[in-house]
Amino acid sequence: MAAPSSSTCENMERSILERVPPLLTDLYQFTMAYAYWRAGRHQEHSVFELFFRENPFCGCFTLFAGLNDCLLFLQSFRFTDKDVDFLRSVLPAATDPAFFQFLRSLDCSGVTLRSVPEGTVVFAREPLMEVAGPLAVVQLLETSLLCLVNYASLVCSNAARFRLASGPRKKLLEMGLRRAQGPDGGLTASRYSYIGGFDLTSNVQAGLLFGIPVAGTMAHSYVTSFTSMEEVCPQMLVGVNSNPEPVDFISLTKGWLARVCELLGVEPGKIHEGELAAFLSYAIAYPQNFLPVIDSYSVTCGLLNFCAVALALCELGYRPVGVRLDSGDLCKQSVDVRRVLRLCSKHFSTSAFDSFIIVGTNNISEQTMVEFNRKENEIDVIGVGTHLVTCTKQPSLGCVYKLVEVRGRPTMKISEDPEKSTVPGRKSVYRLLDAEGHPFLDLVCLAQESPPEAGIHIRCHPLANDGTPLSVTPVQVICLRKEVFTKGQVTHPLSCASETKANVNDSLQSLHPRHKQLEQPESYTVALSEKLYNLVTDLTRGSAKNKNSILFN
Repeated sequence: MAAPSSSTCENMERSILERVPPLLTDLYQFTMAYAYWRAGRHQEHSVFELFFRENPFCGCFTLFAGLNDCLLFLQSFRFTDKDVDFLRSVLPAATDPAFFQFLRSLDCSGVTLRSVPEGTVVFAREPLMEVAGPLAVVQLLETSLLCLVNYASLVCSNAARFRLASGPRKKLLEMGLRRAQGPDGGLTASRYSYIGGFDLTSNVQAGLLFGIPVAGTMAHSYVTSFTSMEEVCPQMLVGVNSNPEPVDFISLTKGWLARVCELLGVEPGKIHEGELAAFLSYAIAYPQNFLPVIDSYSVTCGLLNFCAVALALCELGYRPVGVRLDSGDLCKQSVDVRRVLRLCSKHFSTSAFDSFIIVGTNNISEQTMVEFNRKENEIDVIGVGTHLVTCTKQPSLGCVYKLVEVRGRPTMKISEDPEKSTVPGRKSVYRLLDAEGHPFLDLVCLAQESPPEAGIHIRCHPLANDGTPLSVTPVQVICLRKEVFTKGQVTHPLSCASETKANVNDSLQSLHPRHKQLEQPESYTVALSEKLYNLVTDLTRGSAKNKNSILFN
């Protein structure tokens, strides 16, 4: 697959510089960084991990996304004089002026990032990204990295679920910009919906920035803006056949309308003239891209007007595209529409009618997609907006960024809520595959441990239960995380949207169907190695002992 074009890379980098400057973070990152600096700890080598605690949408899997943006953000991370001047105005007055000189000198030349590849299926509580470097710097990166990964992964996973619900044959159009959480949310949604499995977007800017195919035709307002034939201008259309003379397209269409009404037993006087005028005007403007919305007044009348205009276009050598339905029972309407199109094809010997597409749009949700598969329908393209981009079933993935090592010493957050406890130490993550090539367990080990080997028995402790050990023997082992950023430079090739989309498809294809079920999926196992489990146990016991010592001394 070809590498992303230079213009696409430039667009991505410019987008990050504009959208994610280093001040796009929480104030407490700076107060902590100052306290580290004040204590002389700012250069201590530390390691943070990024992960999430629960898979979204009551599902079993998540798609990891946002890595490319994270890499570009790290590469460009620097504070300008303007940034530092603003920080002087918002940090407490007691802040030492020398700290601001320190901030002006910061970059990510001492930072290393190890990560799961973008577009990979991942699971709850496994470390996705490891950020290592000077304590003050890696602390300052927290909020921005979380911002870049959280929503991207969430909407990408949501899009994948829509794709699974719709099946592989239907085209999916993302059209949620007007309902998204602001301009940046809209762009992110368009980009990662495409990566997660959608085919098209209505978002023109996303097409420019990320190379996503763009689609769209007309809204109801265009149809309702017309009231009579006098508003159709021009009224002539030149065909694509050998006759170069312009044709009176209104008269030609009216002739076809009479024949269509006769075929279907409808009185021509019941046709909405304004709608027909709108269709005529649009067809004259775009004779090869004619795809109107046909339910502005009624689907029956809209379909008759469409057929008349489409037959006139076909007579002149053009090939219309199809129709859009935007209200009511889309499944039933699509069947009725297809029946009429086939009838016209047969009766008027116009085979183009057999290939017209039917687009369905009307507050489509994941459940709507599931119902489409259970009902007879003739929908070819499904447009999804609100429920896709706002992730209405779950508005946040909940990624967190936790310290796991400082000065070479493992650290652990031990909470009264076990779900909020962290797993200490630098780690490696391995995916274990069965004989059919399906992943069945992700193993989290200490970084210094030898990697698991295919065919060798492994004892581990699943994170999702009470620690009861499990014995497994993988047929194949894949190291999930790789070093992608070192000494201020991106060391892993950036991927364009289409490349990441292909990775998503491959990763989902490898997952066993029982883990991809939209309802009541079988849980996937993430487990700790024996050594890592023992470290967790030792630190937990040590913390309890120290707590008791403080209480009773």
